Amino acid sequence: MSERAAPFHCPYCGDEDLRPSEEGPVRGEGAAWECRSCSRAFRLKFLGLLSQGLSTSPSSRAGGTS
Repeated sequence: MSERAAPFHCPYCGDEDLRPSEEGPVRGEGAAWECRSCSRAFRLKFLGLLSQGLSTSPSSRAGGTS
């Protein structure tokens, strides 16, 4: 996995005009990005890998079947 994964769009407005933040990544806090369209800044952080076979669908968490 690369040290810096670039987002494809802003999580707030959906625009693709993103730039790495001048603040830069803070160790352990993820990469900072700026959206030039909505003037918001956000951070990306890798949290970890999900266990194999773990389903994230709401019906499986509630004990239902698909």
